[in-house]
Amino acid sequence: MSPESAQTIGTALAIGLGAIGPAIGIGMIGSKAVEALGRNPEAESSITTNMILAIAFAEAVAIYALVIALIIKFT
Repeated sequence: MSPESAQTIGTALAIGLGAIGPAIGIGMIGSKAVEALGRNPEAESSITTNMILAIAFAEAVAIYALVIALIIKFT
């Protein structure tokens, strides 16, 4: 295996595996937020605010994985 192909595989694994967790987490956040809105529609603003904040934190993990993948790719 050449160093370039190992670098490409490492890059793909870094972003691929690093994006699985946030994708599942964002899906669960959205699911539970819709469920909460169905049970208590009056709390929409509070639920929406907390949902967006949680999605931002989950997405930050994917951005970290992207940064690591870029570091692997270009070093």
